[in-house]
Amino acid sequence: MASSRDRQRKLARAKLDRQLARRAAATRRRRQIQAGVGAALILVLVVAGSAWALGAFDSDPKQNTATEDTCLWTPQDATANTNLKDVGTPETKGLPTDGTRAMTVTTNQGAPITAELSLANSPCAAASIAHLASRSFYDNTTCHEIIADGALRCGDPSGTGLGGPTYSFYDEELPTVPSASPSASPAPGQPPTYPKGTVAMIANPPGNNGSQFLIFFKDFTTTDPKYPVIGRVTGGLDVVEKIGALPTVDNGTGAKVKPSADVTIQSLTVGEPVTGAAPAPSASGAPASSPSAG
Repeated sequence: MASSRDRQRKLARAKLDRQLARRAAATRRRRQIQAGVGAALILVLVVAGSAWALGAFDSDPKQNTATEDTCLWTPQDATANTNLKDVGTPETKGLPTDGTRAMTVTTNQGAPITAELSLANSPCAAASIAHLASRSFYDNTTCHEIIADGALRCGDPSGTGLGGPTYSFYDEELPTVPSASPSASPAPGQPPTYPKGTVAMIANPPGNNGSQFLIFFKDFTTTDPKYPVIGRVTGGLDVVEKIGALPTVDNGTGAKVKPSADVTIQSLTVGEPVTGAAPAPSASGAPASSPSAG
């Protein structure tokens, strides 16, 4: 009897051991499955995070700016305006849009005039002037006007106000003014629209810029700006002021705007871009006078 009970106990013990073994194996399988799922989930998250960081899920993927047009040059008809000079056109792509370029204007009136051209605010104007300077476009030309609003006008090989290259480009950095009404008077205490030393483009009609530019030798304020700012004088402002003080004579059209002594640009050069440099501060308005061209 005792031996029969012993055998039953042994069989029951063996059955319990088998049940415990099966349960342990099932637990190990669950843990292995959970660990595998967790590792797979982590891998998915890592891959998805990397793809997101690289912009794979952007709704508007970043474009390759090296292949995009930075500037557009509008052809001008030299047969209709014989004062225009064909020296080709600047590049349209891959132009610098950060920092500054140094411009040096050497005249017969004293020390060179130096300026910074803003690549952030006026990349197309800087590209155009650099292109023209590389073709000696400005060399041995005259600054043919001293406009009533306090600026020296240069950059027209014909000296007529109608000259320029056989392309034009749009305004980039027209100053802003507080008043919405062009007929309103400037608000008292406001900084000048064009501070002394401002370099700006001048064109006829406005927005049809080419080669002609202004250098202001005194502050000018207006509520109707027309000349886009391209930079500022960094040296030789006293030379600009001396030229601005010259008497003016009739330019042959009845306008008393021509300097009484020839103001000749012996050379105009533009340096390489200096990236990371602070852009020339933008002004807050612009002058209007005398006929313009590109």
